[in-house]
Amino acid sequence: MRKVRTGRFALGVAVIAVPLLIALLGPVFAGQPGPRAPSFTLGGGHWLGTDFVGRDVWQQVLHGGRPVVLTALAATALSYLVALPVGLAAALTHRRPLEELLMRPLDVLLAVPSLLLILLAATVFSPGAVGVALLVALVNVPDAARLVRAAAAEVAARPAVEALRMQGETWGRMAVGYVGRSVLRTLAADAGTRLTGVLYLVATAAFLGVGVAPDAADWAVMVDRNRTGLFVQPWAVVVPALLIVALTMGTNLLFDAALGGDRGRNAAEHRRRAGSEARL
Repeated sequence: MRKVRTGRFALGVAVIAVPLLIALLGPVFAGQPGPRAPSFTLGGGHWLGTDFVGRDVWQQVLHGGRPVVLTALAATALSYLVALPVGLAAALTHRRPLEELLMRPLDVLLAVPSLLLILLAATVFSPGAVGVALLVALVNVPDAARLVRAAAAEVAARPAVEALRMQGETWGRMAVGYVGRSVLRTLAADAGTRLTGVLYLVATAAFLGVGVAPDAADWAVMVDRNRTGLFVQPWAVVVPALLIVALTMGTNLLFDAALGGDRGRNAAEHRRRAGSEARL
């Protein structure tokens, strides 16, 4: 079993290494843009040909990963920054009205499809990269908070927590020192799955033109803008699309292998319970 996990971990590292290195280090080696060539051409000193406006595709690939990765990481971190205190407070409180006040407003957001909410917000204002990160974080907060509450509620019901409460321990020490530490593995497993979903959502938003310029150096924008020349110059679409797929698959494989199958199943079970509570 350990050998299987090691092999899965190595596979996850191998899959994610290339897109992650290109995303983080690509702009350092991209250099200055050269003169533009005819659209959708191959050769002429361009390794992967040119894109829809005659720019070098390889150079655009080197520049296009960092916005996707940084926006996804920021959105995931922001969603937990809000979901953790809300979920822990709901799990540890003995006051039903306070729990309802914390969790029920999130059900309104949970009922609206994530992409629809982002598109509706984009019609009101034009979000940049920061705005997209905030919107994606916002649509992930309800589900993350439900999962935190479901995982923390089991720990909060233990006699040890009641003993800490009777000893006069502060809420912060109980929430962070005991309950938070007990659910850390479950939350880490969920973070890997959630990051995959956030990457998909960020890429989809960019594909639809939300938060990015129509000619921005972004992998998702490259797929969208160059698809008209797919059969003439396929590398302008295939390469960024493969990098997005490798990034999401590698993230999922890596977290699954690092945390183990059982922990991943526990996170999935908490997610199922959180979804059941939301429907009640």
